[in-house]
Amino acid sequence: MAAPRTSAKRATIPGLSWEEARLAPVVLVQGSEGLLVDRAVDRLTQLARAEDPAMEKTEILAAGYQSGMLSVLTSPSLFAEPRLVVIDGAEATTEALITDIIEYLRSPAEEVWLVVAHRGGVRGKKMLDAIRASGAPAVACEPIKKDTDKVAFAAAEFKRGGRRASVGAVRALVEAVGSDLRELAAACSQLMADSERAIDEPAVTKYYGGRVEATGFRVADAAIAGDAGQAVSLLRHALATGADPVPVVAALAMKLRTLAKVAALRGRGLTPADLGLAPWQVDRARKDLANWTPEGLATAITATAAADAEVKGAGRDPVFAVERAVLLVAASAGR
Repeated sequence: MAAPRTSAKRATIPGLSWEEARLAPVVLVQGSEGLLVDRAVDRLTQLARAEDPAMEKTEILAAGYQSGMLSVLTSPSLFAEPRLVVIDGAEATTEALITDIIEYLRSPAEEVWLVVAHRGGVRGKKMLDAIRASGAPAVACEPIKKDTDKVAFAAAEFKRGGRRASVGAVRALVEAVGSDLRELAAACSQLMADSERAIDEPAVTKYYGGRVEATGFRVADAAIAGDAGQAVSLLRHALATGADPVPVVAALAMKLRTLAKVAALRGRGLTPADLGLAPWQVDRARKDLANWTPEGLATAITATAAADAEVKGAGRDPVFAVERAVLLVAASAGR
């Protein structure tokens, strides 16, 4: 076992990514993005096994924890082999676990790595605060919500797999399956397995074309381009294949907000980073804005806001509301 482990106990390393997770006597893995929590725990397992192939791993669920179990799990073994103890689901912790963890932090066992995985929520806050106050490293596994961050995540997946993927291909894949991070990761893995050459937009279209064409983003792109016929055609196809009006309106609203933000860049000395946008988003929005006036943009935003309320319960017919919004946005382009 490496000698520096005891000093790591006092090092405060807040907000590590799952890729930066490192072994320590106690490690907190916290966040509601299940894929990232799983990856962080897997990485810690691999690191422990690399340090000593004889490492013994034990996993328990916090919801079933009973008083004294931690002491048993971390007590010296017969052959003194190192151990990795993973307590998962700490968001459903028992009071007994909270008490035992706080006590354990005073004197962590030798030759043991304890990993506490908390998948979101406020339960167990006292325990979490105590772990952080002890100086234990914390791995942040919060949901990835921004499209720019999802694009970065997918690009990193391809890089880790040793494959090249064009910017357009990554963006198209995020638009097709980016609503769920686990699904996005699986799609990246599938593309790398099925495509022998560099991954480009045709490769994404081959495997996910139907989903790409039916997304709310494609509907929004056509509407913002002023192509009412294409927008309505894509919308009806999306709805016929199971899409819900709510995310379609959300995609329309997001595209319009981006246009409004980029319009605000003009003459104000702001950068894309100031608005939380990627350079490619700004470039695309600038091209779209060539066909928009401030009045037209205001009309489109108002229509989309009204549709958003209607598809969320304020109206009787969500399908009619989203179609009307798409037509109004398309008609507002160029005005």
